Amino acid sequence: MKLWTVSPFDKNEATIIQNQYGLPGIIAMLLQIRGITTREEITDFLQNESEIASPFEIKDMDKACLRVRAALERGEFICVYGDYDADGVTSTALLYSYLDAVGARVMYYIPSREAEGYGMNLHAVDKLREKGVNLIITVDNGVAAIEEIAYAKSLGIDTVVTDHHMPLGELPDACAVVDLHRADCPSRFKQLSGVGVAFKLIMALEGEYCDADSLLDNYSDLLSLGTIGDIVELRGENRVFVKRGLQSLMNTDRTGLRALIINAGLLGKTITAGNVSFTLVPRINAVGRLGLSGKSVELLLTDDEAEASEIAAGMGYDNAERQQIERDIINKIDERIQRDPTLVMDKIIVIDGEGWHQGVVGIVASRIREIYGKPAIVISRDGEFAKGSGRSIEGFALCDAVDACGDLLTHYGGHPMAVGLSLRSDDIGAFRERINDYADRMGDMPFDRLRIDCKIKPSSISVDLVRELSYLQPYGAGNPTPVFGLYQMTLTNIIPLSNNKHLRLVLNNRGTTISAMLFSTSAEEFPYVKGDVLDVAVTLDLNTYNGVTNVSVIAKDLKSAGEDMQAMLSSRRAYESFCRGRELPREQLAQLYPDRGAFALLYRYLRDSGGCFAPVETLVHKLGGRLSYGKIRVALEAMNELGLVEIHEGLRSTRITLRRVNGKVDLESARIIKKLREVLS
Repeated sequence: MKLWTVSPFDKNEATIIQNQYGLPGIIAMLLQIRGITTREEITDFLQNESEIASPFEIKDMDKACLRVRAALERGEFICVYGDYDADGVTSTALLYSYLDAVGARVMYYIPSREAEGYGMNLHAVDKLREKGVNLIITVDNGVAAIEEIAYAKSLGIDTVVTDHHMPLGELPDACAVVDLHRADCPSRFKQLSGVGVAFKLIMALEGEYCDADSLLDNYSDLLSLGTIGDIVELRGENRVFVKRGLQSLMNTDRTGLRALIINAGLLGKTITAGNVSFTLVPRINAVGRLGLSGKSVELLLTDDEAEASEIAAGMGYDNAERQQIERDIINKIDERIQRDPTLVMDKIIVIDGEGWHQGVVGIVASRIREIYGKPAIVISRDGEFAKGSGRSIEGFALCDAVDACGDLLTHYGGHPMAVGLSLRSDDIGAFRERINDYADRMGDMPFDRLRIDCKIKPSSISVDLVRELSYLQPYGAGNPTPVFGLYQMTLTNIIPLSNNKHLRLVLNNRGTTISAMLFSTSAEEFPYVKGDVLDVAVTLDLNTYNGVTNVSVIAKDLKSAGEDMQAMLSSRRAYESFCRGRELPREQLAQLYPDRGAFALLYRYLRDSGGCFAPVETLVHKLGGRLSYGKIRVALEAMNELGLVEIHEGLRSTRITLRRVNGKVDLESARIIKKLREVLS
């Protein structure tokens, strides 16, 4: 469940934008909604004319440039030290390619995610010393490597740091620390990815007469891949990199990238930020998650077509393996939740398992966060020690919550929306309790939100409208794909597709009929029936088949028309707080208490419908809003305890069935009812 919010909209200002700049009405409206309203902002956004600022705006870039040039002149052995994700891999390939092209003695090093973890490590420094490395240049890491850089220095190895992560306080003792987030860095644009910072170093090395346009011709394909992969805001320079890079990817002359595009099924298709994000980036990341990131760099650097094809095929297999590992963990979590539903009642969901692949627990945490609308941390135990990854919701800084439990952790780091951590396996229970105590002290957790750009009439959806939306591309962080709200839509048909993996929904409003695709939902999992009136959040795209272009309407979320999601989410929160033993105001407790009429209404519905095979929140709709979510939950728990119903509820599905009972049952004897009466008395 998500709280739907429609973005505020100033019609007068949108009309001014439309008239002054001669823009389609839908574009003027969306620009106004997204706060892009001045001539400079609109021109920059739509025409992609952001200035690529001088690299020397960035603190220490001059020092970095001097040290690297000295290494080039003296023929020193340079190592580009990268990271195993798409940003780190493209950063490594980009800087290595440039240094190799200008005649440097250069190698690259990507740490193993499983064996070495993120960033520099002492063992890697020893290996680089054995190889005779004189200078390490970090890309997409290094700002937190205080000990490792000091150790390298003690061995006579200099380091130049290029990074885009937040410094944790003290800066490393490097020849230069090029990081936009240094407190003393005056650079205007702070949202570059690691590959963006590496590109700025190349610009600096090119000197006073650097031709940024030519560099973009050479490197924008790698720039766009890493920038999209790191999910940085697609504004300003990032928008230039991605828009230019998407064009370059369509015709890339990099043998490896072309092989990757072919393997991903994108050859001959329009390459967008979306399909880069969902097809190319996961293949690169999968290799890193499974411990073979060097293969990704090899692919991006090779000129050998046979080698490129072999590596790209292997990356496809690795991605499929990663997906299967992810499914296996999800299935195990699903079974755990069915056995113990209290696992997902906490404000911050913490779930652990033995031997789960550490490279995919972050993805699994994202899935759980998406399903339950709460911060989620998934931890993999490996005997005595454990590692985990967490994902948060907007408005809750998960890094602060983890920091409050720092004494229980052996290592941790991250930012408001994502964290990584290590701890002793025996401390997981204490960590779960402590981090939820922190969340309780912080007050009400924000609700996970679905942000809708604007409401739209189905009659206004057309090919021309969707073509106009292309003005806003590329979409990504800071410029998401527009989401439109279709309200009061009557569901007239439900058509299973692809062996019931997906659904086509036929919807009607005031004589206008549209079809909307709902992916990854079977007919059995779909909670609505023909005749239901729904609100549907959708995105719009174009699909051309046999020379005919039509609009594709993609359903992102659905709810019963007019459903008060704020009330439903608040009721769920009250029920979960009660189950966790937290104190609640008397009026909230009273709203949870089901009287005999509530039990009778719920029981009759389950009897007449043959049970419920959809999420519990749909019962609010099915019962005509006469019972709140929390009241339904309490009644179901009481009926389950007394043997009246059987409940199977997990990540993917819910099944509530009536059980045959002989004789009368005293509903007031259920423990949850007794507990409610006790606190209400």
